[in-house]
Amino acid sequence: MSKKTLVLGASLKPHRYSNMAIRRLQNYKHEVVPIGLRVGDVNGIKILKGKPEVEGIDTVTLYMNPKRQVEFYDYILGLNPKRIIFNPGTENMELVELAQAKGIETEIACTLVMLSVGNY
Repeated sequence: MSKKTLVLGASLKPHRYSNMAIRRLQNYKHEVVPIGLRVGDVNGIKILKGKPEVEGIDTVTLYMNPKRQVEFYDYILGLNPKRIIFNPGTENMELVELAQAKGIETEIACTLVMLSVGNY
């Protein structure tokens, strides 16, 4: 089943994990909405900037350090995703607690590993 996924901290650089995640999510037939610092294109998917209005997000997967996440708290929580994945280096207990208080599932995990082992 496709899970519409917002990749926050998307990079245009192919060697970055966020870029790999965009491509891997696409390979697994998940709809991807990447948001990054620069507008561009990854495998035919346009990277957006800022805090665009998006509906129907199942999962937010973070590739942004905790200090940078702060300005996105309201945006992330306002998307009302079913879950937020904190990839390695993005762990943030403050955001975990805010999300859980809203009934949003949180996982400290790696999106790429989750996809490869079939538990995404």
